[in-house]
Amino acid sequence: MSRKLRGQPRVLVIDDEPDLLELLELTLSRMGLDTTRAECVAEAIGLLDKEAFDLCLTDMRLPDGDGLEVVQHITEKGLDVPVAVITAFGSAENAVAALKAGAFDYLSKPVALEQLRALVKQALKVPEKAEVRSGHTLLGESPAMLQVRGLIERLAKSQAPVFINGESGSGKELAARMIHSGGARSEHPFIAVNCGAIPENLMESEFFGYRKGSFTGAEADRDGFFQAANGGTLFLDEVADLPLAMQVKLLRAIQEKKVRKVGSTQEEPVDVRLISATHKRLTALVESGEFRQDLFYRLHVIELAMPNLREMREDIPLIANAILAKLSRGTPARLDADALVALEHYSFPGNVRELENILERGLSLAADPERVSAADLHLTPTSDESEAPVASGDKWPLQDYLDRVERSAITEALEKTRYNRTAAAKLLGITFRAMRYRMERLGIK
Repeated sequence: MSRKLRGQPRVLVIDDEPDLLELLELTLSRMGLDTTRAECVAEAIGLLDKEAFDLCLTDMRLPDGDGLEVVQHITEKGLDVPVAVITAFGSAENAVAALKAGAFDYLSKPVALEQLRALVKQALKVPEKAEVRSGHTLLGESPAMLQVRGLIERLAKSQAPVFINGESGSGKELAARMIHSGGARSEHPFIAVNCGAIPENLMESEFFGYRKGSFTGAEADRDGFFQAANGGTLFLDEVADLPLAMQVKLLRAIQEKKVRKVGSTQEEPVDVRLISATHKRLTALVESGEFRQDLFYRLHVIELAMPNLREMREDIPLIANAILAKLSRGTPARLDADALVALEHYSFPGNVRELENILERGLSLAADPERVSAADLHLTPTSDESEAPVASGDKWPLQDYLDRVERSAITEALEKTRYNRTAAAKLLGITFRAMRYRMERLGIK
């Protein structure tokens, strides 16, 4: 049954329970939405292939299959339709499976109308193409960084929990901010929490807030991180550092979408999108019993792996110059060729954060405020570099040896592609810009 009205967003509702269908249609129509119903997977897929919808709500259990088939059909066909699933109470596995398949959120039965309205409002605000606000962007043209930015754009359209993994200084918080800024919650708060920096005895009150008089020093009611992030995104950095007792409380808050302040007897609903991150191997902590498996599955719905700087060396000149422009504060400064070479061959255990510290030091120590040389950077070898065995023969000085290897590889690629630099760059697995820079540095004509 469809009630098409001009200009109304269209919602496809899929369920075989007449009572629930009526409830959903009545609620949605009062929100000014046009609803179309389907009672099975085949009917829903047929409608999706023929008509345009702005939102899809589907039950998990249907007479001829389950809601995951609808989610997968929308994903495989590339349809621009956000889809949410309705799961039986306590079916956490189904909810997680739906989110991994491409659903942006889920509702548990019995459906709470307040939660339904909030979900629909968020879904209909998701832009067709996520746009990241200026100032919150990851630089780089390497394949690794292009892949990360592409995934961030897709994740911004979703409401699923995201787990970001990567080394310290690789830009995990910046990636989280990009996901938030590019999505429907961008006008609402982004609250970043360093889980390892909060004393264990204060964690519950910091996360959930507290009531006046609930403990010594509680002189007034106070909201916690969840309330502060309501409507927006809560970013849990170094989530692996949460103690087990707090993991239990966090899991309940995620499952129920409600929190209870310390000293209160009432729970209050919260609507937050969770993004978590750590530099540790969370799977190993689950195996050792240091991190709860059920919480892991709640947080680890979609993983975003951040590349380290060693995996994107061709981006170092671009990133370094952008950082230098920011640090120089109006006074134009540039990196000498020898400084760029030194940076490209440095291992960067601290990634982009370390690069920024190195450049700030180099700018401060440079005799000429407009030029930074390799000597100004004061790069020290890492333990891996200093402990490496020294080869014999023609493998030192190391820089000369590396330059010869690089020159040989580039020359061979150019010969194979009849000196087509674009094709040679593709063969080497680097960008054309990186290819041109390396040819200039090595004097290859």
